[in-house]
Amino acid sequence: MRQLLNTLYINTPDAYLAADGNNVKVLIDQKCVGEVPLQNFESIVTFGYSGVSPALMQKCLDQGISISFISKSGYLKGRVVGKPTGNVYLRRTQYRLADTQTSSLRISQNFIIGKVYNQRWIVERYIRDHSMQIDLDQFRRVSETLKKGIKEIQNVSDIDELRGIEGNLATEYFSIFDQMIINQKESFFYHGRNRRPPLDRVNALLSLTYTLLSNECASGLTANGLDPYVGFMHVDRPGRESLALDIMEELRGVMADRFVLKLVNKKMVHAEDFIEKENGAILLKDDARKMVLSEWQNCKSTVIEHPFLKEKVEWGLIPFVQAQLLARYLRGDLDGYPPFLWK
Repeated sequence: MRQLLNTLYINTPDAYLAADGNNVKVLIDQKCVGEVPLQNFESIVTFGYSGVSPALMQKCLDQGISISFISKSGYLKGRVVGKPTGNVYLRRTQYRLADTQTSSLRISQNFIIGKVYNQRWIVERYIRDHSMQIDLDQFRRVSETLKKGIKEIQNVSDIDELRGIEGNLATEYFSIFDQMIINQKESFFYHGRNRRPPLDRVNALLSLTYTLLSNECASGLTANGLDPYVGFMHVDRPGRESLALDIMEELRGVMADRFVLKLVNKKMVHAEDFIEKENGAILLKDDARKMVLSEWQNCKSTVIEHPFLKEKVEWGLIPFVQAQLLARYLRGDLDGYPPFLWK
């Protein structure tokens, strides 16, 4: 099993990254404020706008360390990665199946079955743990709808039908998302998804977390020799990592949504941790984002048992493992792609 290494998060907007031997230096106003060995990291994520030196970029490319540039609102602006790993035959198989409707549908069904299954168990845990703080009848109804939805997904005949069912089930799930916010309800609420820019605190947290998760799914796919830009359910679009969005679907609830709810319900973030811009955008302050990134890294280190492999694995490796399982299926080593089913 691959070792989970750290991600270096650069949170200061005016930080400039440079190389010093095999170390990465963080410079602010041309003064070094930190220096760490590159060998400790598998990726660098920066929210800064000052940039990265060509020398450091070359070292990262040589050592397989990706560099991701993210805006303060949590939008991925771009990634720098080295040459593809794996063999061309795997990617040719990926492209061929992506162009075949029946094959794309079969794989996409498993992505969405994983997504809905995991969302249902999030709902079930709230029924178990917070029955006095939620509309119990509504939660049970949504849980049953999601359960029936899995059977509907198994019987779809084309990708458009699958997208329609997935959209309806997502609406059901998010219809009770606001009730999952148990604490700080006067400051944190969910009245629908908005982004670019996020217009409330919960959406600001979701946008950032979804971007982090998508970035890690793309890295996992690349590390396993797959092309993150060619998906099976998400259609091709210039600059969009469609396969990363595909494989991310089954992980959104268990890795991103639960993380955001934890931050709010455990009062790890507060209303004063956000600022409102003139255009109505709600953004995390730098110090608060630093805390969120630190907690995200901590959560990635939590060990669970993978439901398919039956092996102990860190949460942070789940995107890599699912990408690996997808690659094994495409190579013919598995009869089907096994989605991540959390419980």
